[in-house]
Amino acid sequence: MSSDVVQAPHGPLPEGGTVRPMTRWGTPVMHRPQADVTAYDDDLRTLVADMVATMYAADGVGLAACQVGVDLRVFVFDCPDDSGDHTVGVVCNPVVTLPEGKDRNLEEREEGCLSFPGAFIDCARPDFARVTGFGVDGSPVTFEGDGLLARCLQHETDHTLGIVFADRLPTKAQKKLRKIQAKVADEFPPGWPA
Repeated sequence: MSSDVVQAPHGPLPEGGTVRPMTRWGTPVMHRPQADVTAYDDDLRTLVADMVATMYAADGVGLAACQVGVDLRVFVFDCPDDSGDHTVGVVCNPVVTLPEGKDRNLEEREEGCLSFPGAFIDCARPDFARVTGFGVDGSPVTFEGDGLLARCLQHETDHTLGIVFADRLPTKAQKKLRKIQAKVADEFPPGWPA
């Protein structure tokens, strides 16, 4: 059960955004490295607020800018760790650091993506992650955690590098994931979740 503690070490998520349609896998912006954020301005704040609104409308725990069709290295998240505590944040130009050697433990857990909605499959990832980058105002930020939070930080950083989680799966699992998604595709029409 969730402990309902929300940690916002770098401030709350921007509010008042507009829900945008979800960009799907197969769209070019989803499969190439994104451009670095260089301007921490009102346009960025508006984009991030829209990303937050879209993430919540889609019942997600994280969302990268490419998922709303924008070629920028930024993501937002509101995600629990293994203790049930939620961490919220915005990361521009993220850099992920993962455990190495004897500290590296892979965890097989179900993973999904809002840009390939309704399809979930096990994917192995390190059970801890740290992400550094910059907040929506340009100040340095660091987030770290275990469980779903570790998976989220890795998944969203991957998006900023043009990697979707299916790229990390063996061919057989990729085919299974596509079959799962095809069965539920009608539940997520074009324009969803806007």
